[in-house]
Amino acid sequence: MPNSPVPTLPENGHPITVHNGQLLVPDCPILPFIEGDGSGPDIWRAARRVIDAAVAAAYQGQRSLAWMEVFAGEKAQALFGTSLPAETLEAFKQYYVGIKGPLATPVGEGARSLNVALRQTLDLYVCQRPVRWLPGTPSPVRQPELVDMVVFRENTEDLYAGIEFADGTEENKRFKDILAREFPDAYKRVRFPETSGIGIKPISREGTTRLVRAAIQFALENKRKSVTLVHKGNIMKYTEGAFRKWGYELAQSEFAGQTYTWLQRETTRKLSGEEAANAEMKAALAAGKLLVKDIIADAAFETALTRPTDLDVLATPNLNGDYLSDALSAQVGGLGIAPGANINYQSGHAIFEATHGTAPMLAGLDKANPCSLLLSAGMMLRYLGWNEAANIMDKAIETTIRKKTVTFDLAHLMDGAVELSTSAFADALIANL
Repeated sequence: MPNSPVPTLPENGHPITVHNGQLLVPDCPILPFIEGDGSGPDIWRAARRVIDAAVAAAYQGQRSLAWMEVFAGEKAQALFGTSLPAETLEAFKQYYVGIKGPLATPVGEGARSLNVALRQTLDLYVCQRPVRWLPGTPSPVRQPELVDMVVFRENTEDLYAGIEFADGTEENKRFKDILAREFPDAYKRVRFPETSGIGIKPISREGTTRLVRAAIQFALENKRKSVTLVHKGNIMKYTEGAFRKWGYELAQSEFAGQTYTWLQRETTRKLSGEEAANAEMKAALAAGKLLVKDIIADAAFETALTRPTDLDVLATPNLNGDYLSDALSAQVGGLGIAPGANINYQSGHAIFEATHGTAPMLAGLDKANPCSLLLSAGMMLRYLGWNEAANIMDKAIETTIRKKTVTFDLAHLMDGAVELSTSAFADALIANL
């Protein structure tokens, strides 16, 4: 066991660097990794073998990955007395790109989420969650093949800023005293002020515009058809309503020649009528412009179920994106096969992650599904520019699931499936590379 949280540098590895805003990736990049809590070590051992095999198959020894373990969560707490050593944060900062398994988060009390701490400390302002169906995967919806969306969730502010005052504390009393004195009309809207916990929801212009910019750039680069701003601006007018407003302003100012917005359509409709507005939008889309539109958050859930092809790239504030990305994942098989990434597109820093929980009841049983971590690793390989390895690995996952050789979480939902352990599933994936 290590006696220091300072990571051990792997032999033959070289750091990723950034020049003029571009990642420079060596043939053997050093990649920090966190095993994770609960079932994390089981899925990491399996995933690492598959990732290395995919890279070897794609590049015939010309490229490889230099893994460097860093520590967080229960393992770090047991070894070093802290759940998030400063050395771990420094490693992700210094080496730019890494990957992590699931980390435990206490509910209701105790330390705040380590996942949130990593995102906020490294300013990983985009949580990117692609959602698409893998053929053969069991799904609760009739046409899961229609689900093909990418969620861009703002990752650093909103209620996840963690500005809260617990009921019964001196801080809570002081805050409510200030609210009552300085903003009496607002205080009157607190239904039960004597027993209310208080939270603050900051949503900024800067946080919104960099998130929406990343979503639009991704949509344009990947030839997607639309970006939808998901918000609850009909109720929270100066936070989520502002998210919608600033998102449209960004699209119309920075991407005027490449996008057409519902706000433009509404302006034309008011000036020239419905028919002219429809004709203008039709012409813009026929010319290849990206449609930027918006939807109320609760309606987004209904649309995702009943008309999934209406949604493509989604840009959301933090909390909406958390709810929505998990709900969308349920339509295509659940969090066990849902990938995710936390990215700062300005600095180049990125941490890819399993999106599910730690499943402590599966810890050490060699039963957990490693697909979320593997698909996230595929995102990581594409981020590095190693598309060939990512494609090989994704195809192996699809082939293995289609053959109904799967881990227990999918096996009990599939007729005639063969249930495999985590390690045996990794063997099957490698055989199918």
